[in-house]
Amino acid sequence: MANTFNLGNGNWAQKTEKLLAYNAENDNFKPLPFDFDRGSTATRVNKDGLIETVGVDEPRSDFLNNTKGHLLLEPQRQNKLPYSEDFEAIDWNTLNVSITSNQNSPDGSDNSYKLIPNTTNTSHILYDQITLSGGIYTASGFFKADGYNFGNIRLSTNSDAKRYSVTVNLIDGSFASDDSYGNPTNTGYKIDNIGNGWYRLSVTSEHTSGFIYYSFSLSNVENPTYDNGLPRFAGNGTNGVYIWGAQVEEGSYATSYIPTSGSTATRSAETNEQTPPDGVIGQTEGTLFAQVGEFPKEHNGRIFAIGDGSADDYITIIKNGSNNNFAVYADAGGVGQVSYQGSGTLSNNSKIAVGYANNNYAIYVNGTQVHTNTNASVPSLVKIFMGSRENGSSTFILGGSITETKLYNTRLSNTELQALTS
Repeated sequence: MANTFNLGNGNWAQKTEKLLAYNAENDNFKPLPFDFDRGSTATRVNKDGLIETVGVDEPRSDFLNNTKGHLLLEPQRQNKLPYSEDFEAIDWNTLNVSITSNQNSPDGSDNSYKLIPNTTNTSHILYDQITLSGGIYTASGFFKADGYNFGNIRLSTNSDAKRYSVTVNLIDGSFASDDSYGNPTNTGYKIDNIGNGWYRLSVTSEHTSGFIYYSFSLSNVENPTYDNGLPRFAGNGTNGVYIWGAQVEEGSYATSYIPTSGSTATRSAETNEQTPPDGVIGQTEGTLFAQVGEFPKEHNGRIFAIGDGSADDYITIIKNGSNNNFAVYADAGGVGQVSYQGSGTLSNNSKIAVGYANNNYAIYVNGTQVHTNTNASVPSLVKIFMGSRENGSSTFILGGSITETKLYNTRLSNTELQALTS
């Protein structure tokens, strides 16, 4: 079998506007550079576990919870909070808390703050108020224990009529408790272990109109008494939690951190494609392979595909719908050949392979055959795509990550497809 294309699996070579794949057939290394585009800076977690900013059009190999790294490909998002790190700025307000600066933060600098509750038996918050149009929004922030072991974010929508609040255990990153008021809808939460004691908590809720409140808070116990969605207790004036990196974005999940310092900031969408030399893409038979990283619940998008750049000729593996399912589609000359929508959700490190030839398609996931098709043609195959899916005049960005991709210019046997995805 001829393995003609490789990307990832710990081998990441990149520079501005380029991401390097390679062909190592017969031990002869040949570079296969992708054209990469993102019209803004962006952040990633580097090999040292620190959040860092990379330049415009620079690909992101992200190492959050993955020692080999994964290619991060995200849609456009905007941080609606003007000050994501300066909690002494005029936009931020304190209630029954004090804050002290110059604490170590997830980006390796000393710009986080310690949130210290006073001794009054009440709720203790740092909050910001912003007016937003209707939509589903996600609020996120970073916490680290320092005397108290529970951090809290409350997202209040519809001018404070609906409130959703989640408390996280800052010792092990587990969910502690939550509270709601006014029947908020489309709620959810996620907790990410950033390392060095830092956890990122994100909470999601739907907003109709008016203003929202973003609130940093904390608790002295796992299951506190909630007051208006905020933990109620008497502090000791000394213990607290560290906080950093506040973000509010439109969407049902938190994307990578977007720093702000006086105004909103936007991270542009990312696209990644190449036209390889002859022989890389099998024209009458071949195999696509992808190992996925983490996929949030929103956004259709292309994981890995080959085609001619149009909506008429392609074979594509996509993240499908709002429930983390995947799908494989093939069109030839605008005529559908394969249409398979996976019934199971993609977990981290899932492996998918598609073997194709005229009247001989097979799809394997994690060592199991999930679909075959003996009545399908091979499209016109010219380009390789990752992270975007063309559909007429629209482009859908993946919003997830890719650990490894491969191409073979032969249709692997079913036994080989099973072994490749096991």
